[in-house]
Amino acid sequence: MSEIQRKFDAISKKYDEQRRKFIPCFDDFYGAAVSVASVDAKNPDILDIGAGTGLLSAFLMERYPDASFTLIDISVKMLDMAKDRFKNNSKVKYITADYSKYDFSEKYDLVVSAVSIHHLEDKEKKELYKKSYSILKKNGVFINADQVHGETPFIENLNKTTWRQHIESSGLPEEEILAGYERVKLDKDTSLGQQMDWLKEAGFCDVSCIYKYYQFAVMFGRKLGKNNS
Repeated sequence: MSEIQRKFDAISKKYDEQRRKFIPCFDDFYGAAVSVASVDAKNPDILDIGAGTGLLSAFLMERYPDASFTLIDISVKMLDMAKDRFKNNSKVKYITADYSKYDFSEKYDLVVSAVSIHHLEDKEKKELYKKSYSILKKNGVFINADQVHGETPFIENLNKTTWRQHIESSGLPEEEILAGYERVKLDKDTSLGQQMDWLKEAGFCDVSCIYKYYQFAVMFGRKLGKNNS
């Protein structure tokens, strides 16, 4: 993980601005994740896994201004930016740790993640989905907005070619584009179908892909309470 940590520490300052350009469907992608984050609690407890600079949490905060947030990330510098962003919100906690190895002691209404879980090995992804299920309250919701591997080599190539064309016409400086391509080499994308199966195996119901644009997908699952099951 230290290689990932180093590369993300290096880009923490430009991260948000870059992310908008690196994700062609940025508004719809984050918008879909926030729109399906519906739970019974008026002020939910929200865990943001691989929170980075707090981008997804910032969007969720607009929907749930009085929610309690816990942000976990391996990059100190990324979380420093989140701390700065949310300095006026006393309901935000921060954990600097590798979330795939961290033991969570609390339960949450929402467990969310954006563009982070694809850095894990398959075995770790599968374990994380189980862990996410176990730390959700009844009727809690899990949302993973992430990039996925193409179903076939042809589709994978189509996805990546389309993405590169977008990046290269985005107006990003060449050095930032090249650094982005370097970071992509650390990715360990898994197909959407495989991840949906893992979510079901972990116990989630209503597992669905809510939104997809080439390699960008928003995955969803619920943990039913006893009355509903």
